[in-house]
Amino acid sequence: MSFLSEKLSRIQPSPTIAVTQMARDLKAAGRDVIGLGAGEPDFDTPDHIKVAAKLAIDRGDTKYTSVEGTPSLKEAICSKFSRENGIKYETDQVIVGTGGKQIIYNAMMATLDAGDEVIIPRPYWVSYPDIVLLAGGKPVLVETSLSNGFKLRAKDLEDAITDRTKWVILNSPGNPSGAAYTKSEMTALTDIIKQYQRVWILADDIYEHLLYDGQEFVTPGVVAPSLLDRVLTMNGVSKAYAMTGWRIGYGGGPIPLIRAMAKLQGQSTSNPSSISQAAAVEALNGPQEFLNGWRTSFTERRNLVVNMLNEVDGISCPLPQGAFYVFPSCAGLIGRKVSDGKALETDTDVVTYFLERAGVAVVQGTAFGLAPHFRVSYAASTKNLEEACRRIRTACEELS
Repeated sequence: MSFLSEKLSRIQPSPTIAVTQMARDLKAAGRDVIGLGAGEPDFDTPDHIKVAAKLAIDRGDTKYTSVEGTPSLKEAICSKFSRENGIKYETDQVIVGTGGKQIIYNAMMATLDAGDEVIIPRPYWVSYPDIVLLAGGKPVLVETSLSNGFKLRAKDLEDAITDRTKWVILNSPGNPSGAAYTKSEMTALTDIIKQYQRVWILADDIYEHLLYDGQEFVTPGVVAPSLLDRVLTMNGVSKAYAMTGWRIGYGGGPIPLIRAMAKLQGQSTSNPSSISQAAAVEALNGPQEFLNGWRTSFTERRNLVVNMLNEVDGISCPLPQGAFYVFPSCAGLIGRKVSDGKALETDTDVVTYFLERAGVAVVQGTAFGLAPHFRVSYAASTKNLEEACRRIRTACEELS
């Protein structure tokens, strides 16, 4: 009999974390590796946010807080939802977690019973299916395609709903594709969900502030306010404010759900870091102007990477609408051979080749449920992005 729990066998280690750690290990061993696997802005946390954290330390805000978050942070979150999204949440409808991932984890663990289904468009963020599986649920993966912008279509959503469907996860802008739903596209999806009273929406809005080309951000609770009693709106400070290591995510939703999530959190991690919460208050309430400059930088980097990868024979890279990833197809590289005569048979082979031959770490599309693709994070310096794309081009030219 295995000592480990059976439920642990349902899931796999996070592929994105594994690639990032592999790049770190190779760098530590002296290899020249450009890591483009992590979903992490290369900008530093803004100074006014760091100052707020230091002040919190100096005034002794180093004790336990309420499990679901400090009153000041919950008030800041409510103000953010009202100011930026037009959604009215009271503080008892808000929970703060140790990163956005914990919000999603708590929601699934608190609501799923064995066999309950969760609809997840693919490609998807790597952790969605595993969290559902760990909670005893069944991921229902609905494939999207480049032809429809990697977005879930209303008809495909309706076809996927069964009498066991409990949640639909909508991530816009999305990881890994950067796809972002328009108001009409989101409305078409929420119109379907309105017809099924038992189906809830988990809106993963973590990339909200990373939208380009003037596109308007939309979230389900805004386009369909009548569904707010069945929507969990998740967000955080990690991506927008370059605070990945601070580990603060939050969610707004119906009181019974928030209480259930807090109950679970109280028996697991308890409250998030008190210092990180103080920093998050300043992130949400403080100056926001710098976000425009960061968006401009990300737009320039996006365009650079898309243009350079599209110059590579065998790679086709669509232009993403948001987040900081590109998700090119490497179908044209499948079947080509490396110098020892071995053929590249999968996108995993392709990214392994990029790492070993070019010293560039990216993530295979298989990890996100859609092959043959790979994900490149352009949350890196222009210098590194240019060099990485040059290396990928050279490596591809060496294939026969």
